[in-house]
Amino acid sequence: MAQEYKLKDISSLADIKNNDKVESEVEGIQDGKVLVVKFNNKAYAMGPKCTHYGAPLKLGVVAPDGRITCPWHGACFNVGTGDVEDAPAPNSLSTYEILEKNGAVYIKGEEAMIKSGQRDPTLKCSASSQEKVVIVGGGSGALGVLQSIRQLKYTGSLTMITREPNLIIDRTKLSKALIPDAEKIQWRPRQWYQEASIDTVSDDVTSVDFNSKTVTTASGKSIPYTKLVLATGGVPRTLPLEGFKGDLANIFLLRTIPDVQSILAAVGDRNKKIVIIGSSFIGMEVGNALASNNDVTIVGQEKAPMERVMGEQVGRIFQRNLEKAGVKFHLQAGVARATPSASDSSTVGAVHLSNGTVLPADLVILGVGVRPATDFLQSNTHPAINLEKDGSLKTNEHFAVPGLNNDVFAIGDIATFPYQGPGTDPKTGTPTRIEHWNVAQNAGRAVARAIIHSLSSSSLDNLKPKSFIPIFWSAVGAQLRYCGNTPNGWDGLVLRGEPDNAKFVAYYCKGDTVVAVATMGMDPIMAKCAELMRRGGMPTKEEIEGGVDVLDVELK
Repeated sequence: MAQEYKLKDISSLADIKNNDKVESEVEGIQDGKVLVVKFNNKAYAMGPKCTHYGAPLKLGVVAPDGRITCPWHGACFNVGTGDVEDAPAPNSLSTYEILEKNGAVYIKGEEAMIKSGQRDPTLKCSASSQEKVVIVGGGSGALGVLQSIRQLKYTGSLTMITREPNLIIDRTKLSKALIPDAEKIQWRPRQWYQEASIDTVSDDVTSVDFNSKTVTTASGKSIPYTKLVLATGGVPRTLPLEGFKGDLANIFLLRTIPDVQSILAAVGDRNKKIVIIGSSFIGMEVGNALASNNDVTIVGQEKAPMERVMGEQVGRIFQRNLEKAGVKFHLQAGVARATPSASDSSTVGAVHLSNGTVLPADLVILGVGVRPATDFLQSNTHPAINLEKDGSLKTNEHFAVPGLNNDVFAIGDIATFPYQGPGTDPKTGTPTRIEHWNVAQNAGRAVARAIIHSLSSSSLDNLKPKSFIPIFWSAVGAQLRYCGNTPNGWDGLVLRGEPDNAKFVAYYCKGDTVVAVATMGMDPIMAKCAELMRRGGMPTKEEIEGGVDVLDVELK
């Protein structure tokens, strides 16, 4: 039952300035805290931590459209309702009535909700319409669709077909923390799917008949749909070289929980010689996770780790971070082959580089990228299915595949969509494919909205796309935050802060336009920049070079 609780740290709401945030302890509830936000001169009370990884929202960014952005990973919440506005937050924030009396400020709420600070959308539903939404894939994009579409009151059937060995997990934890237990990183328990009337099918999709609207699986199932969402993700790339063609044990890819379990089994207690091939995000994160008590070497073709996205100067910062933890690097290096161990001809023993260097290896982990998982569409003859050169599907701004009557959508790693952000055409966007958890889930949320709209309208033309700025993060000796994208490349870098101490903000520019921002130890600059980009108010390169502080720039 809701009760009134006094706030310890706020004596008057008039003391809080408009758009300010104050975190306060709640009297009578141990460890109970709330966040009070003044927006449009009205006070709102809500849970104080982001429901994703628990970031303090008192450091978040309040935008003029009434949402607060997490300072770490870009999750957004509605200030008034606590509802999720953008990924990757799984739960909404708890909200409470706030009032003043007797010279003090109180909230009204239930003790359990105040302690948790969040609301789990159980989304109880019994499918009652003839609509059939089928989602192929079991990752972040699927979660975005499933959760959002039920919250939008969709009453048709929902089926998720996935070849994943588990229900939807936080896949970002695999490379960053090598967690081998699916239940520890599973976003929702099976009961949640059951209560929301979501059927989960563990199978591999082999083909789609877009004329009869059916999906065929490896086990022979034929599953009909009225709306289809393709969210199959990526397939880790391998090396077509001697020793890497499946003939040697202890050479691993990293995509699933079983992959992590196999890697950890090979690592054992400690003191293993580990060679990681690939110096981009997966390779660097795995190297960071395994550095303690192991001899880790990262091999990369770039001049600096993550150079393709972050540039050489910033990549060197990450390199220094991992070198401090004992990781060794061989950069601008090609791989020639892998050879077996002297004691076991079936197990890898060394990686040979093109320059003649031989790296002893007890195990090898490949982090050389992924390709879109669209093999099941390669031989499809429907005229609307024309895979891009990289194997992806081109979509419109609603992630619908053109030529299929807004009945088929593609999201996540397999989608090339018209990204609209700084440096792109403001009307048409720039065709872009982005491989990240946040983008896939926000695309899934957008698709849910489009499907609901299509049930009452034959066209999506009168549905305004909900813009979002891509955000990703990485663990590379310290926490990296990044927002924006560079579909047309970048030609200028403005670096501020203390790069030598891995505390910096990097502004990536195309001409005078800032197209992306990366930070370490500088929260909430990334979150503020993402909001400025979304609203078209990001300062120019010239302004940044002139000393403008983005934290002082007003959101309009």
